[in-house]
Parts: sequence; C-alpha cells; structure tokens
Amino acid sequence: MVTDAKDFGEALRRRRKELGYTQAFLSEFSGFSVTFISDLENGKSTAELGKAIYLANLLGLDCSLTPRS
Repeated sequence: MVTDAKDFGEALRRRRKELGYTQAFLSEFSGFSVTFISDLENGKSTAELGKAIYLANLLGLDCSLTPRS
C-alpha cells in the first residue's frame, strides 16, 4: 500500500529494478531527467503528480484510489 511519497518512490524503484532498467534508460525512454526520476524514487514530495503517474504506468504499475473500508 502506498501512503506517502516515500512509499510511491520505493515502489517505482523496486519495479524499475525488477525490469532491469537504469535511471538513465528510463530517462531516455520517458524524456524525464535522471534527477527527476531520482527525486521521485527518493520520495521527494514536490515531484509533479502527472509525471509520477506516467512513470508508474510506463513501468507497468496501475495507480488507483479506492475508499477505505
């Protein structure tokens, strides 16, 4: 479960590594800077939401919001 920017970043990093991608490769493929990807993976909360969701989708991760029970 993702509850904050740190959890989100850790999930992205874990998936990127599972796929065998480097930050540099993901940067070239997505057009986002390595710095942005690094900041996102390190839980920097000022990262742009649209770009963060795009990268998650690019890595094959679905983002959804569901009500808590």
